[in-house]
Amino acid sequence: MFCPSCGTWNRASSAACGRCSDTLPVLNRAPFDRPDEELTRLRRATGNRYRVIKRLGGGGMADVYIAEQAQLIRRVIITVLHPHLARDEEVAERFRREDEAAAKLVHPHICSIFDYGATDDVVFTVMPYLEGGAHAHIIQKQKQVEPAPAAAVAAQVACALDYAHRHGVIHRDVKPDNVLFDVDGNASLTDFGIATARFHARLTASGRAMGTPHYMSPEQAMGKLVDGRSDLYAIGILLYESLVGFPPFDGADAFAVSYKQVHEPAVPPVEVSTRVPAALSDIVMRCLAKAPATRFARGFDLADALLAFLRGDPDAGPSYRVASIARRLSSLSPRRV
Repeated sequence: MFCPSCGTWNRASSAACGRCSDTLPVLNRAPFDRPDEELTRLRRATGNRYRVIKRLGGGGMADVYIAEQAQLIRRVIITVLHPHLARDEEVAERFRREDEAAAKLVHPHICSIFDYGATDDVVFTVMPYLEGGAHAHIIQKQKQVEPAPAAAVAAQVACALDYAHRHGVIHRDVKPDNVLFDVDGNASLTDFGIATARFHARLTASGRAMGTPHYMSPEQAMGKLVDGRSDLYAIGILLYESLVGFPPFDGADAFAVSYKQVHEPAVPPVEVSTRVPAALSDIVMRCLAKAPATRFARGFDLADALLAFLRGDPDAGPSYRVASIARRLSSLSPRRV
């Protein structure tokens, strides 16, 4: 069993914890099989603050667990770096910066950070459990998202980014996987792990391209310094994929995709699918302009263009309300936290 005081795994027959010597509770049922080592390390690192329930999934950098915050009785998500990455100082520092960057941003469409922790081989971050899932799952399920809901999601993300940009934070990895929804369908932008703020500029000025190739702006793919217009390019790709079911550029490897981002024009969404309104296709293509100066200057400009499109759609009532509320709340958000 796990010690309720320090989280250390003990044999079921143990009367006291082998690490902290606290008395262990008596089991009224047969003990569980010994869990995997990563789960053991996580429970030890979090102690009695969180009750880790189960592993939800993982990727190339981290595993994701659902847990319960013990004292507040609320579901949370714990993201844990793989052990070999946790021991890499640069990766661990980048992961820590996600917490630091996001913790400075208080906005209704930015996923907040509850907690952060690090031990010798466990580095984790804690954020809210959003029951609506990720936008990537919606695209995968629906294949093509209806124009009005897709525009509403993009408008919410644009408002979140306008706020982040005003606070000196550039996301650099906007993609459907990083847009999550609460139970009411409101979108939140998450994963500021490779975000760069003014006070961290030296850590991201090495000339290396960081991000996901399918969603990188041309300047980001070339390893150049970027500003907020790079994130708006990524919104254009997110919106493009929402509308037609796939991103505008693909290739055999990351280099091939990055080359297309820099050198090849995207096929307008209206030419890929006739169900995409021309006005919305024009907004996407402005986001995807190769030259940053040709794109929308800021997130609010993009959100206003999307609102104008939704206002002209007689069937977009609910989507327009969601987007307009996001725009109004963002205007009221404080400039500094």
